[in-house]
Amino acid sequence: QVQVMESGGGLVQAGESLRLSCAVSIRLRFNTMGWYRQAPGKERELVAAITNGGGTNYADSVKGRFTISRDNDKNTVYLQMNSLKPEDTAVYYCRLWGWSGDYWGQGTQVTVSS
Repeated sequence: QVQVMESGGGLVQAGESLRLSCAVSIRLRFNTMGWYRQAPGKERELVAAITNGGGTNYADSVKGRFTISRDNDKNTVYLQMNSLKPEDTAVYYCRLWGWSGDYWGQGTQVTVSS
């Protein structure tokens, strides 16, 4: 059974930073990794994604503030979040999809106070 485990969420003030981690129980190779988020009353949205080759894409709302990266040796993907805003408050989910299938984590809460 593939495990996808997020960590690093928490409560911060606006302007501060957080780094989320996502550890996967299988090799990341040949898979795309992504971070999604879902705020109360809203649909889940893609925040950032990174391909096996290192290509990235970001939601317009986080460009210039968030950075996604991956460490294939550690089977871990990261989301560095800087200059956080109250509107970034959401549950953040990690997703792996590609050669190995399609798997989601349980999510980690990020709350940004104004």
